[in-house]
Amino acid sequence: MSAAKLRIGTRASALALWQARHVEALLAAQPGAPPLELVHIRTTGDAQREVPLWQTEGRAFFTREIDEALSKGTIDIAVHSLKDLPTALAPGLALAATLAREDPRDALLTRSGTPLSGLPPGARVGTSSLRRRAFLARLRPDARPVELRGNVPTRIERLKAGDYDAIILAAAGLARLGLAQHVTEHLSPEEFPPAVSQGVIGVCARAGDAATLALLRALDDHGARLAVSAERSLLRRLEGGCQVPLGALAGMCGDTFTLQAAVCALDGSRELRARGTAATRAAAPTAAEAEALGERIADELLAAGAAQLIARDRSALAVTAPCAASRPRGPSW
Repeated sequence: MSAAKLRIGTRASALALWQARHVEALLAAQPGAPPLELVHIRTTGDAQREVPLWQTEGRAFFTREIDEALSKGTIDIAVHSLKDLPTALAPGLALAATLAREDPRDALLTRSGTPLSGLPPGARVGTSSLRRRAFLARLRPDARPVELRGNVPTRIERLKAGDYDAIILAAAGLARLGLAQHVTEHLSPEEFPPAVSQGVIGVCARAGDAATLALLRALDDHGARLAVSAERSLLRRLEGGCQVPLGALAGMCGDTFTLQAAVCALDGSRELRARGTAATRAAAPTAAEAEALGERIADELLAAGAAQLIARDRSALAVTAPCAASRPRGPSW
């Protein structure tokens, strides 16, 4: 192992610390586990709170500095919300474990307790995600999206204070922080598909650190690994360098491994959908078969015009140049 004490890198937000401590507890329970230490790392996303991330040059806002510390050897393990992690990892790093998936859906929280369909015309809905804005525009074109930043508890307090009529958050984060009682409605994955890998904690290590990789292997959940293999393969094929208004969800549906995905125009005017199953002779596919499914569904979306739809929206947002300039880093959406 790279050090007598295994250093776990994490952001210092309430949710990030919950995730890191969860990984720490799982590792501590392993036979022969070394001493463990949490290392707090401030990321670009933590420092840059005034400007919407989709208007900011660069990507991997919540993971870059942590992965840089991992590459340099100042930490031994990086814990991420996997939806924030680029589809192409930095050279020398490996996605060592994908923990069992929490609820992947988005959750709507409202001041009045009214579901999305019952919100008044022009309701202010807080979200910082282009994906959520796009599908919100599809379902409620009259709603007014308003930028929402800060950690999960802060966002809920701002809702209570009247800054918003509703906010959209990941159900997984609310459940992990014991805040699920604030949820008004879980949004259907069919109408409001979640972000790629939403609800999965990803743990990275150096590809050459055999001892740490072996320790982390015991934490890997096979179902989560297959799901994110398909979803991340899909995103990798579709992405053009920055945020993509894409929702996707993979997993076993009865006896069949299924991937459904949708790309939506930011104004909600057009939506492209595709769905497929893995070609496998077994009950569950291999990781390679799951990845192949992701590529196939991406190709179906591209054939239907996804690239043109995405390019049009990027042009409207005037972010084409910054995204192209930072393409090697991978997305954060």
